[in-house]
Amino acid sequence: MPSDNQRLALLPVGRTGRLDRPSLLLTGGSGVLGRALIDELSPDFDLLCLRRDTPLRDPRVRELQGDLVAPRLGLSPLAWHELALEVDVVLHCAAETDWRTPPQDITRTNLRGADTVLDLAARADAPLYLVSTAFVANTPTEEDRRHFPGAAAYLDSMARAEQMTREAGVPGAIVRPSVVMGDSGSGRIAGRQGLTRMIGSMVLGQAPVLPGAPATRIDMVPRDYVSRAIGDLVRGGVADGEYWLTAGQEAMGLREFADVCADVAVRHGLPRPQRPRFIPVDAVHRLLLPMLAGTSLPASLRRRLEYYAELLLVFQRELPFGTSLGEPDCGTRPTRTDLRAALVRNAESWAGDRAGLLSPNRSAATAPMEVAS
Repeated sequence: MPSDNQRLALLPVGRTGRLDRPSLLLTGGSGVLGRALIDELSPDFDLLCLRRDTPLRDPRVRELQGDLVAPRLGLSPLAWHELALEVDVVLHCAAETDWRTPPQDITRTNLRGADTVLDLAARADAPLYLVSTAFVANTPTEEDRRHFPGAAAYLDSMARAEQMTREAGVPGAIVRPSVVMGDSGSGRIAGRQGLTRMIGSMVLGQAPVLPGAPATRIDMVPRDYVSRAIGDLVRGGVADGEYWLTAGQEAMGLREFADVCADVAVRHGLPRPQRPRFIPVDAVHRLLLPMLAGTSLPASLRRRLEYYAELLLVFQRELPFGTSLGEPDCGTRPTRTDLRAALVRNAESWAGDRAGLLSPNRSAATAPMEVAS
């Protein structure tokens, strides 16, 4: 997608002196990671958060109403110029991550959004920190693109946004989180996302099959580890590089993930879920998806299994990522014990929010199919 913006390399004329604290523009402040970034950055920065419709209503931030895909974020030329005069740092965390969105809309949002914030950073003479995803390392196959066009569009668009950032010549860094879990201490997470739904289905025994070998890794990192690493990079003034915010060698396998969820189910008085049957990844397109298409399973269960097939095909890896966590200006590296404890707290948080549904008198088999959402 060609850029509509002519990059500026010079500081806009008339830029005023800095406030007591530097000003940081955050996109995606209402998202899963965005809320944690507000917690992390608000003590050190004057936060200006872009939002389209729903107000954040957070006294720690100032809100800028705009549209990520509109020219100049939907601002008037004067407001756009004034924004460039004010902003010291740009942190671009917003992206279209709902794979049920039409693929062309995913591509449009993620590329136009990246292009516009790159233009703003150049005009502001401000560093840009682009939050991408570690799973750009996974190239979708042609079969993946046919069966899972939303996930493929997401990965392709994030890879292209990274390339745009490298070519723009704007100082800053690219950060690549893996799957973002809830907080390592509380297990809480803003909004709903695929991992939370998967945890719920595993606790309720609603995932009879999963694509992957039992030892296949799922790389997950608690949101506070991710936000702390990004905060360290920004506060440290890191002006270039690409950083993998991943579990790396410490990532747990599918079997361990399933066992943790089963233990939580038992603690909440449910029958221990049967461990899912693991299906080799190369059999997903050949066996699992054709079976689901021709089965008489309830539509809700069929959609759930298709969704988890898509999720795991993207998010699992036979080999671990490298990780930048624990390097200078890049947070703390979690241990396997840390990650397992965080998963337990995430599952307990999910179960705690549904205490009325998880009772000894309600079996996993009779729980409503939508409970895990």
